[in-house]
Formats: sequence, structure tokens, C-alpha cells
Amino acid sequence: MTSTPDILSLARRHAESGRFAEFQGLCQQLAADCPDELPTQLDIGALLFGYGFLTDARTCYEKAQTLAPTDLRAQVNLANLARDAGEHAEARRLYTDLLRQLPDHPVIRRNALTSLEYDPEVPDAERLVQAQAWGAWAIVRAGGIRPRPALQPLQGRPLRIGYVSADLCQHTVGLFAKDVLKTHDSARVQVLAYSAGQVQDWVSNEIRAASTFRDVASFDDAALADQIRADGIDVLIDLSGHTAGSRLTAFAHRPAPVMVSWLGYFATTGLPYLDAVLLDDWHAPPGTEAQFVEPILRLPSGRFCYQPVPWAPTEVAAPAFARNDFITFCCFNNTAKFNAGVFDAWARVLQAVPNARLILKWRTFNDAVFRQNVTQAFVDRGIASDRIELRGPSFHAELLKEYADLDIALDPFPFTGGLLRVLKPEGFLVVTCPDLQAVCQMVAEDKLNDAAYISQAGPITPLDILYGHGEALAGGHHYMAHKTGFTLKTLTQVLHAAGFATSAGKRRLRGLDLWVVACKGPMDEAALRALAGKVLPG
Repeated sequence: MTSTPDILSLARRHAESGRFAEFQGLCQQLAADCPDELPTQLDIGALLFGYGFLTDARTCYEKAQTLAPTDLRAQVNLANLARDAGEHAEARRLYTDLLRQLPDHPVIRRNALTSLEYDPEVPDAERLVQAQAWGAWAIVRAGGIRPRPALQPLQGRPLRIGYVSADLCQHTVGLFAKDVLKTHDSARVQVLAYSAGQVQDWVSNEIRAASTFRDVASFDDAALADQIRADGIDVLIDLSGHTAGSRLTAFAHRPAPVMVSWLGYFATTGLPYLDAVLLDDWHAPPGTEAQFVEPILRLPSGRFCYQPVPWAPTEVAAPAFARNDFITFCCFNNTAKFNAGVFDAWARVLQAVPNARLILKWRTFNDAVFRQNVTQAFVDRGIASDRIELRGPSFHAELLKEYADLDIALDPFPFTGGLLRVLKPEGFLVVTCPDLQAVCQMVAEDKLNDAAYISQAGPITPLDILYGHGEALAGGHHYMAHKTGFTLKTLTQVLHAAGFATSAGKRRLRGLDLWVVACKGPMDEAALRALAGKVLPG
């Protein structure tokens, strides 16, 4: 008889090979065969969740809760699942309850703090307060406030820089970090890499070849801090922030005289010992200093340093529009970044470009129920389901090829994917939204409830444009309420504050909308006019 570990191992191999039907079938069968085994239900749920099968994973976790109501492991997983499904209010409720019961659990505290970055209902000030509370907790947990270790003279020796991460492998962090480590001048800098993860692969090998590589996955915080002190590290760099596998709690032991946050996290860590956070003008525009405990050091060319992987396509694909004769928008971001406001914004984009399509891609689209929920969110906003394409996970090489299917990337919020960052230097952004000046002109003419235009959802009045679609709001769809609006002047100001150097826009009076094209770098007036004439509607 095949054992449970053997079945789980086979299921995992199916998933790693992309055979998701076989994977899901094995997991469902094992869950049915072991209905009263708590560890098995938790293990199956974790495996299903890891590959995006949210509904089946939720079933396993809820079964585990029934089997052991006082065992909080299922609730931890349900909170993480709610976050990745974009159910932010539920995730907040579950994390709050978990923190009440386990206030000193480092993983729960870390996950609860990170989840606030996804939650559109949490203001920036609250995120900062919670991050500072984490920092105070971490310092107490590490034994109290510690003085800065003494700086050691550099005469006759290289500077010792330590990088700490659980993702020194084929992970976004590992792919970004490996080439930075390679470029350090060995005569001036000694690099030490503290690997806190379980995965070792070709990226790990490249990092190992460029550094003194230490596997510290089994070290507790005190042992890791002791190792860093023994290595005489001058500058210690955290690459994780509060993401999975973080060892930021070891930094609360203050093992190095200079400590910095970079790469894996874009918000404040909340730990006052850190001397800087490395960002750039795009991720931290002027005015964001108040949201950080750490001083912000802005890297002039961007905080990410990327070299294509060996299997990246070598030729630039022709524009998808040229093949399709319609614009294809996309977002390949984590679906935890989805919320009602994001769906509202993207639906307005699709309404403004009637023939356009939207492709969304993430592992959670393996789940049939989740796919239906996301599709329905757009249908509720007047977007036909055949305009939305949802794609599940794929291997990295295939993922890179899929970018040839796309024209314009859309960014979620408040947790962005860094849309400005992904634009090439010659890239540009096209934005459209209602023109409040034109709408207010109709209001001034006492046409508040007259039809301004006809949409797929029916007649739209100036009142709808100003405050949100009245019929949808009356039906209980409160996400349709508008929180802000723009004139051409204020929209342009927002784009420039976000880091775009050049823009051109127009008011389209007959459509009651604004259109702006924005570029990352400077552009002379003639070239900007030519670009605007090409991409903005008449």
C-alpha cells in the first residue's frame, strides 16, 4: 500500500512538471482517504495552496480546524489564503485574532504586517505604526536595546559586506542579486552570503562562486547574529524585509555596525537599527520619507539590477496589436494585490478602449472558483467575460515568451508591481480617466441626472461619474464609489510626482475623458507630439 508521504511526493512531482490535473486529483483523493488525520489535511492544504488551488486548500484547512479547533495552524493558513485571494478584510480579521492569541509568534507577526501592504483599507499612517510596533517587539525579543557595534578600521583589508536572504536561488531576489555580488571588486570588498533558504540551484551556485557562502537555514537568530559578528561584517544587507523566510529578527541583535534594507521589500521594516533603505525616485518619490523609519537612499539608476536569464528570448517580438488589431492589457502580478478599486480602474480602462482585452496571470488561476470570481468582478462592472483571459502558472521560459502576447501592462495598487520600473527607457504609459472639468460643466448646466453617455451598464450621468455608478451602489456594490478624480492638470501632476519625466495630454470633450501619455525620460517637443498623435485617440 502506498504511504501518505509517497502520494504527497508523487503529487508534488506532478505539479513541478506542470501536470496539474493529475496533481489535483491525487490531492483530492488523499484528502478523502484521510478525513480524520490532521497532519495530512494540513500537508495537503499547503501543497494545494502552493500551486494556486485555493478552493481545495481551503477545504483541507477548514477540515483541519474541525478536527482540532485549538490548533491554530489551520487559521494561519486560512489567513494567508484569504490574503492571496484578495479577501483583505477577512485576512485582516484572521491575523488580528491570531496576534491576540500568539502575540510573540514571529511568522504570524511578519505575515500580518506584510498583509497590510495589500489591504486598500489600511492607511499609510497605520502601516507605519504597525511596522514600528514590530521593530519595538523585535528589539525586546532580542534582549533589549543594543548600542551600535564599533566600526573597524579598513587599513590593509577589504570592506566586508554580508547579504542575508532565504531567496538566494532562482527567485526574483536571487536573480537580481547574483550579478551585483559578481561585480564587487574582490580587492576592495569581501562578500559573504548568508543563505537562510532550503533551495539550492544554479543561481545559488553563481552566488556561491562570487562570495563566501554560508548556509544558515538551521541557525536561530542568536546563532546567526554570532556568525555575522565572527565574520567581522562591516555592512549587513537584508534582502527580505518582512517577506517569507525573512531573518530580519536577527538584525534586531544588531550584529553589524552598518545595516541596510534592499531589494526584497519596498516598505519600511520598522526596525530603527537600520541605517538606510535602498530605493529610487520611482519607488520612493519625494514626500515618502515620512512613511519610513529608515533614511531613504535613492539609487540613481533604479533599485533593481537585472540581467536576462540564459533562456530569455533573444529577439523582440512584434507588437501584439499588429497581429490582433486590438490592444491587449495585462497584469502578471500576485492576485493578493487585487481589490475592488483595482477592478474598478481596470474596468474603466476596458470601457474606454472597447475592443481591448485583458490578460491576468498568476498561479491562483489554477483554481476554477477563483477564476469565476475574478471574471464575475469584471462582468459586474459591465465588461464581457470574453474580454478577460486568465492564465495559470507556467515555467519561466514560457512565461517570458508570453510577454509577446501583450501591449500594455497595468499596475495594481496600493501594493504595486513597480510599473514605472518595468518600462524600458524608451517606453511610455497611456492613462485615461473621466474629465472632471467637462463633467462639472454639465453640472453647471443643470444636467446632473441627464445621460452623459451610454455604456454597457446603461446610461451614465454626471452624478455617476462624480460619485460612482448610482445603480450599482444602490445594489450594494460599494466598491463602485469613487474616491477621487482628476483634471488634466492634476493628473499630469500625479504622473510627474510618480517619476515620469515627460507627458502630454488632452481633454476629449465629447467623451468626457482625459488622455495622457507619459515617458520615463526627457523627450523633445516634436517627438512628444508625434508620440501623442500616434497613441492618443482623436
